[in-house]
Amino acid sequence: MGLFNRKTSTVTGTATGTATAAHATGPAPAALTGTYTVDPAHSSIGFTVRHAMVTNVRGTFGDHEGTLHLDGTDPSRSSAAIDVRIASIDTGIADRDGHLRSGDFFDAETFPVMSFRSNRAEQLDGENYRISGDLTIKDVTRPLSIDLEFHGTATDVYGNERVGFEGSAEILRSDWGLTWNAALETGGVMVSDKVKLTFDISAIRQTA
Repeated sequence: MGLFNRKTSTVTGTATGTATAAHATGPAPAALTGTYTVDPAHSSIGFTVRHAMVTNVRGTFGDHEGTLHLDGTDPSRSSAAIDVRIASIDTGIADRDGHLRSGDFFDAETFPVMSFRSNRAEQLDGENYRISGDLTIKDVTRPLSIDLEFHGTATDVYGNERVGFEGSAEILRSDWGLTWNAALETGGVMVSDKVKLTFDISAIRQTA
């Protein structure tokens, strides 16, 4: 199935969260063309990085905003813009978060925002897509491609039209000037250069 041919669900129930979903035939592709605002309360932007060569550290950025433009008749003309506040980084350890905000890593005071601006979208197969563009961290801008799976559309209990995507990408943090590290006595380094970025996006259609 294509991006805008998937079935939609209408969610009904109480505002406290008890709900059921009734599936129906999806709308015509052109009907889904529009601009959508990322809902930060129901979205997650995170990362995973290898620590001390043996374990993974996972974190999220709690403060982010974004806009998606979906073109139902020509998905290749769809686009995305996302801004992330570096100060909102959360790995569950306050001291580690403070180090990541410091000049050793993101230098959040000088460069408070990490941003992504797309310049290309393409269908890979079925519900799988790739959106490519420019990722800016600190004062470095480099190309990034994000592989995405389209999760469909729904109308929530408040009448909002939603779309959902889940995706990931891998980067080398050194490409964006994030080079701090420490050597281990047993060999290797404290923090891997490779970082996996993860995106779980719910976006609400803007009304005229």
